[in-house]
Amino acid sequence: MKKSLKERLAILSDAAKYDASCASSGTSKRDSSVSGGLGSTEGSGICHAYAPDGRCISLLKILMTNFCIYDCAYCINRSSSNVERARFTPEEVIWLTLEFYRRNYIEGLFLSSGIIRSSDHTMGDMVRIARELRTVHNFRGYIHLKTIPEASQQLIEEAGLYADRLSINIELPTDAGISQFAPEKRPANIRRSMGDLRLKIEEMRDPTLQTKRRKRFAPAGQSTQMIVGADGANDATILGTSARLYGSYSLKRVYYSAFSPIPDSSKTLPLIKPPLMREHRLYQADWLYRFYGFEIGEITASTENGMLDLDLDPKLAWALGNRDKFPVDVNKADKETLLRVPGFGTKTVGAILSSRRFRKLRLEDLKRLSVSLKKVQPFITCEGWTPRKLADRADLRSMFQPKPEQLSLL
Repeated sequence: MKKSLKERLAILSDAAKYDASCASSGTSKRDSSVSGGLGSTEGSGICHAYAPDGRCISLLKILMTNFCIYDCAYCINRSSSNVERARFTPEEVIWLTLEFYRRNYIEGLFLSSGIIRSSDHTMGDMVRIARELRTVHNFRGYIHLKTIPEASQQLIEEAGLYADRLSINIELPTDAGISQFAPEKRPANIRRSMGDLRLKIEEMRDPTLQTKRRKRFAPAGQSTQMIVGADGANDATILGTSARLYGSYSLKRVYYSAFSPIPDSSKTLPLIKPPLMREHRLYQADWLYRFYGFEIGEITASTENGMLDLDLDPKLAWALGNRDKFPVDVNKADKETLLRVPGFGTKTVGAILSSRRFRKLRLEDLKRLSVSLKKVQPFITCEGWTPRKLADRADLRSMFQPKPEQLSLL
């Protein structure tokens, strides 16, 4: 029996929840209130909808279909899975996007898909959706397309003309893991596609000789996603892979998605999902690498078995393991040193550097910058404050660990 549009939407929006790599940050502004058209990537007119499980979303996040010719062991939509299947036509995806936007539910579209017939056939339909939204309906909202593995470079390049961001999922942090759980996928081909996309993005950013203008091509760049906890890779391996991806392909983001056990899964997969805190710690460590000047080796050097500490954020764990580098003088230290102080973010450090040109800073001044004094006091000196023996306390770690909780039987 043919499913209704509402039934298919329920199936394919739920199936898309396993993909974490959708965010509308980093795109260039297209304001429909100035140039006409429908939708904007930022500014007024954008609100958020809530998924059934309480997640706040602002993109229509769906699969075009959950049919797939691949049989990746970790994927609920693999060809051998007995999940309920559904499929949208390109026209239905276009209609849904426009209608959801007109009702002010979304700010754009995140579109992925299982692979039907072939990679090029599926990618061709996705490109058609983006092209018609832009050229026929003058849609100016955000579009993120998940490119299909093994799709032709021509199709991927055309997708970049209409999408704000393209993503190619690396899936697992090691080639051995991909070979074990997704033998039909070729890690070398995935990396080649990412490299070709990087070159095309850089090429389009160069101004032309005639107009001196840059062509618009995937202005929000490319991203990828890794599944955490499906294979045996530890956090050090995952972060090392992320660092290589950032360096080699100029990725905007690497997303980490905690593995979710799926029905009728392979016996080689874990029976329970990893703690969500592990995913959170990976994001924090990723941030330290990208914005705080840390090397991956520094973040993971003091960890046990290459795993991040689940009780402490990575910067605090590093500081406790390198007490010889503290305390730091807030009124004299350079930017790089201040960024390593637990409790100092990039904005706080900028405010400190700006403020101390006019006066010597005290704890009260830091408090006005919304700094957690409890967190920073053992690691800094400032006017009127020195930690004395506080930084040498044997129980310093216990000051920051979460308090034990009594488990409930109900």
